Amino acid sequence: MQDTDYIFGLRAIIEAIREGRQIDKLFVKKDLQGELAAEMFALLREHHIVAQRVPVERLNRITRKNHQGAIAMLSAVTYHDLGQLVTGLYDEGVLPFVVVLDGITDVRNFGAIARTAECCGVNALVIAERGSVSVGGDAVKTSAGALLSLPVCRERSLTHAVRFLKDSGFQIVAVSEKANGNYTLADYTGPVALVMGAEDVGISPAVMELCDTRVSIPMFGHIGSLNVSVAAGVMMYEVVRQRLNADLEVI
Repeated sequence: MQDTDYIFGLRAIIEAIREGRQIDKLFVKKDLQGELAAEMFALLREHHIVAQRVPVERLNRITRKNHQGAIAMLSAVTYHDLGQLVTGLYDEGVLPFVVVLDGITDVRNFGAIARTAECCGVNALVIAERGSVSVGGDAVKTSAGALLSLPVCRERSLTHAVRFLKDSGFQIVAVSEKANGNYTLADYTGPVALVMGAEDVGISPAVMELCDTRVSIPMFGHIGSLNVSVAAGVMMYEVVRQRLNADLEVI
């Protein structure tokens, strides 16, 4: 891990939050106490930043320097507010296209998805605050810089985010090898949100329940599923193909 990806020490973290730095993940020692710690926790509550309580051994694996029981992972990007982004797209007359990533934790997959999404004119990636990939320097590098221009919305509840998109007129399309519908038969010419799940567990049941359409990519070999970044690429270009054929603006 590079020094530019994280900061440590209570005062440094407090000042970073006050200066508006984007905190991607915050690890604090399980029994962390004291006046300065209390000040930091109050600031975390004010800014809705979630701290993960971990054993001191985990902190020591990140750095052997005097971390004072707290290490913050910095985001390499500025997160966007989903509500404001969607409103802005509709106000500008843009046909919205977003990709929701449910439980994607692999940086390389995330970067590859972001790179393809930027090429396809996707308006935003939506991820969860917890149980999701960290948008650090490695992710930006893997995306070939796409994450520096592609909006990322990090939501406290992915279920609430998907429900918001649904209520905002988006067709919510779940991509799963367990689905019966062929992905080429669905209509993506309206506002659409593609939902991609983690390779091991797929889309969470709560999110799946909100999806309007469930599609799969046909498989003809012995391996049961595609890499999630490859599957996402296939799906995104199907949206592009249909919109081009319908003579719609792709971006």
